Amino acid sequence: MKLLLTGVSHNTAPVEVRESLAFRAEDLPRALQDLRSRAGVNEALILSTCNRVEITVTTEDSIDPQTTVDLFLTDHKPVPAEGIGPHVYRYEGREAIHHLFRVAASLDSMVVGEPQILGQLKVAYTAAKDAGAVCGWLDGLLTRAFGVAKRVRSETGIGQMAVSVSYAAVELARKIFGSLAGRTVMIVGAGKMSELAA
Repeated sequence: MKLLLTGVSHNTAPVEVRESLAFRAEDLPRALQDLRSRAGVNEALILSTCNRVEITVTTEDSIDPQTTVDLFLTDHKPVPAEGIGPHVYRYEGREAIHHLFRVAASLDSMVVGEPQILGQLKVAYTAAKDAGAVCGWLDGLLTRAFGVAKRVRSETGIGQMAVSVSYAAVELARKIFGSLAGRTVMIVGAGKMSELAA
């Protein structure tokens, strides 16, 4: 069995690239079923957030998982490979496991310690389970990643500082302007992070 994690994140790609590769929640079931149905793919997970898009697969040893994921992306996202190539990272085997644990524990987040990524990973896991794309080894790995993330939060001080971009923005505004009482703030955006900031 091979394990491959392919992705882009806020660390490697500008927002335009991340947006071009993002999967809407309503598109995930079909995308997961397509990826899972490809020759040699045993399991698949797609994590798609505003800060990262990651595709994780387990495959039979006889196939090249990188080619499979690249073809899948070509079929689903009309993005030229040369436009995203410099931004893509790939991890195999133990490196993929290590990365997945770091993501789940919010160690690879824009704001280290933010709790949203764990919830987003759990939503991706549920979508993959519901689509029949996670049902074996990857299932166990993700369950372990959730346990590691919980342990990191409970046994370290990781969540004691700013725990989201929204929270960090409010704290910065307080440092600059002092009290925010009686002040009007305009939030530009339409996503969940804008809702959290409000």
